[in-house]
Parts: sequence; structure tokens; C-alpha cells
Amino acid sequence: MDNNTAYLDYLKHRSHLGYIYRKYWLYPKLAKHLSGNVLDIGCGIGDFLKFRPNTIGVDINPEIVSWCVDDGLDVRLMQPDLLDFPDAIFDCVVLDNVLEHLESPEKLLKEIKRVTVSGGTFLVGVPGLKGYKTDSDHKIYYDLKSLMSTLEASGFVKHEIFYMPIRLPFLSKLISQYCLYGVFRK
Repeated sequence: MDNNTAYLDYLKHRSHLGYIYRKYWLYPKLAKHLSGNVLDIGCGIGDFLKFRPNTIGVDINPEIVSWCVDDGLDVRLMQPDLLDFPDAIFDCVVLDNVLEHLESPEKLLKEIKRVTVSGGTFLVGVPGLKGYKTDSDHKIYYDLKSLMSTLEASGFVKHEIFYMPIRLPFLSKLISQYCLYGVFRK
């Protein structure tokens, strides 16, 4: 089994409880910050796209893209650090549990800024300590300070910070679903 197929299998084997958490708690919270034309980068198996119809997804894994397209979702294959869209086309861009996979996020962040309308929203989520340690493909751990400095260096302005499922810092070491989310503006 190649890496693309293995990662698709990994994503498909989520727990029932994890699915319920995302559908009824996480995604409604994220969606409150989104409007208009939305791009979900690293969309995985499309759970968020099903929750928020008319959202476009992109992923670098061709197996994931095929899986999503077969499921009727608008998902497109992307090349690393390249978004094949015109300038200023999206009102909002979502990067949920993707940033930590990138050794050098600057090129992708520049692309996100390019495709986002002026004043648009960039919603980014990164895992806590336990979530970070559960995936061998994670490259950089982000705490609040490093997330802020990375995004501000790319020209984004902080609008709001929140934690999921709730803000209790000790949960970062205990549950893999604990994440830090930032809502930024272009």
C-alpha cells in the first residue's frame, strides 16, 4: 500500500465519537466564522465539505481527491504550496490541522493570502500536544505564540483565538482532539 492510500485509510477509520464531535460541535463553531465563497485546504475525506455545502476543497493526495469526487464533493488536486485559483476569489479560507504538516509554511501562506479577498477570513487550526504527537508526519508544533508570529509574518491580522473542545490547557496533553484555532483577516 502506498502512502497516499495508507493516509486515505487512516482518515476513513475515525471513531464514531470523533465524527459526532466534529459534526455537532466543532464544525458549527468553525462555520460561524465563515461566509461566502470558502476554500478548505487539506480537506481530507470531506467531512467539513459535507457539513458546509458549496465549499471547495483541495488536497495534495490524489486518492483523497478521488474519494471525495466519487462522493459528489467539489474537491480538486493541488500541488504543494500552489493554489490553482485566480487572485482574491475566496471570502474565507480554512486550514484545519494542516499547518503542522509543513516544514516551511511561508509559500502556502502567501498563496492563501493571494486567493483571499481583501478583508477576508483565514481560519487556521492546529493540534495540541497529544494530537501533534499522534501523527508521524507532523513537522512543527504550534502554540499560541508561534502560531501568531507565523501568521503575522505572512501579513494576517488576528481577529479571534479559541480552543476546541473547550479552553482547558491541560487537555492539550490528554486528548488528541484538543486544538487551537485562530481567525485572522487579510
